[in-house]
Amino acid sequence: MASDKIAPLVADIYLLTILAQTRSFTQTARRLNLSKASVSTRVAVLERVVGVALVHRTTRAVGLTDAGQQLVNDCASAFDRIDAGFTAVKDLRGTPRGTVRVTAPVALGRQHVAPKLPGFLHRYPEVQVELELTDRFVNLAQEGYDLAIRHTNAVPENYVAWPLCKTQSLLIASTGYLRRRGTPMHPSELEQHDCILYLGSPGADTWTFIQEKADDSAESVSVPVRGPLKANNSEVLRQAVLDGLGIGLVPDFSVASALRQQVLLPEWRVQGFFSNRIFALRPPGTQVPRAVQLLVDHLRTAFASGF
Repeated sequence: MASDKIAPLVADIYLLTILAQTRSFTQTARRLNLSKASVSTRVAVLERVVGVALVHRTTRAVGLTDAGQQLVNDCASAFDRIDAGFTAVKDLRGTPRGTVRVTAPVALGRQHVAPKLPGFLHRYPEVQVELELTDRFVNLAQEGYDLAIRHTNAVPENYVAWPLCKTQSLLIASTGYLRRRGTPMHPSELEQHDCILYLGSPGADTWTFIQEKADDSAESVSVPVRGPLKANNSEVLRQAVLDGLGIGLVPDFSVASALRQQVLLPEWRVQGFFSNRIFALRPPGTQVPRAVQLLVDHLRTAFASGF
């Protein structure tokens, strides 16, 4: 096919590559700022031109046929080069511009990411940040995010990852609870206490503690715990501890200053389910736009001192 006949189809082929990522007409329409009907129509037009089905649709999902996947695979590297070249040219401008879409967990984002954005936006007034707070694991490539702020021990393979700071889980309780129920002196005693549990993490009803010994050995203790409340948000866990409902295992970024003096068993290292590092993450295989890199640099400086 002559290039002058291909040119009008390039945008529709690119749309198909986004559909391959999102597996959703709705998500593709949102990514490209189109209507869902327009996405469906343009795919149908592309199918008529090539003469084969490119997409198969079910009530639950959208997938590509073998022909559709082949077309996407053959064109992906070209679109990557176009994106890289376009980004590089845009970044030649003296002033960074553009929109940076960021996702972060609710508690971490509300308490620590959002308060750090005004300084960045005052410095770069032609950059806009869209911050979505969700505890759901977001697929960055499928949903069109430029950056994710996550606490994790395992960075997804091939992702670009910038470490922001270390974090740790702390065992905390209110003064009122300790006065009423006593202070545990060994992890095994937690089995007799009310504990506030994290909901949604495998093994969250078993807490593991490690104590380093003078001879370089280590003692490990795993304790089954239970209590009156489970929640999937660290701010809720912290508030339950403040209200005296029990002992909580809460990440340091969500521990209120009022509870920092009530850290229990400080000689034991807690193996928490909130991980021990916070990263800025970006999908693999894409050039980092200048506005994104500047935001990462800003966050790395802002998080350098930890919590």
